Amino acid sequence: MNPIKIAILGGSGYTALELLKILLRHPRAKVVAITSRQEGSPHLSEVHPALTGMLDLRLEPLDVDYLLARGVQCAFGCLPHGASMSALPRLLEHGIRVIDLSADYRLRDPNVYAQWYGHSHEDLAHLAQAVYGLPEIYGDELSSAQLVAQPRMLPADGHPRTSARSWRDSTSN
Repeated sequence: MNPIKIAILGGSGYTALELLKILLRHPRAKVVAITSRQEGSPHLSEVHPALTGMLDLRLEPLDVDYLLARGVQCAFGCLPHGASMSALPRLLEHGIRVIDLSADYRLRDPNVYAQWYGHSHEDLAHLAQAVYGLPEIYGDELSSAQLVAQPRMLPADGHPRTSARSWRDSTSN
């Protein structure tokens, strides 16, 4: 079976570093592109010395045409909160599946989003389509989701079933 070609958006941060460590061990994942706003397109090993010799890629500016030319099928958004909602729609419009690790698509209701994050959501169409990334609760939806909003926290008791569904659903219409 062919590996899934993956892009990492926002490759200079800690989230991207930890994600790359996981993906490099996955037998069906092939990271083919890493993006960053850093000037000069540094080599991955310059930004993350722990990955020296593991992946020969440079951090490039985000360019959808470049990602399509590399055959990217799935992109992980490791962008700062607020940045994903302006960057990800272009990928989704070109059929690239996206797993967003920011908070931009976690809340379905744009009014609740504005209350929590202090600014309006810019991508209402995709906000309504995002599937919350808890397989214990949304497993049936995740397999076909074009946009996955990855959770970053668990309830106080550490079990996702106790409050994740009620929290996410209570924030939606």
